[in-house]
Amino acid sequence: MTANITGKNLDITPAIRERIEFKFKKLEKYQVPFISQQAAISTEPNRQFKVEISAAIPGGQLVASAEQDDMYGAITEVFQKLERQLNKQAHKPASRRASHSNKPAVEEEETEA
Repeated sequence: MTANITGKNLDITPAIRERIEFKFKKLEKYQVPFISQQAAISTEPNRQFKVEISAAIPGGQLVASAEQDDMYGAITEVFQKLERQLNKQAHKPASRRASHSNKPAVEEEETEA
């Protein structure tokens, strides 16, 4: 699936598009299928780059954003945030909370009267 990449006050070059699609491809190691992938890169008058990523997965929506002076640094930071969210979502069924549901039943002892 290709990502929908938009730029505000910035032209999206093939290098930027390739970098974002490469980062999305790295997230496939969690084996969670993406329904949609959207990225928005903007530059403000103070020359900071803001990168916002939104990805829909079957369990919900992943959203992350980052601001830095370096655009590629902002892309890396936002994908690290997205990776943490995806890791949490992928390992949620195996979390400790789920393991408590398999408590052994207490057996009642029979008393003779």
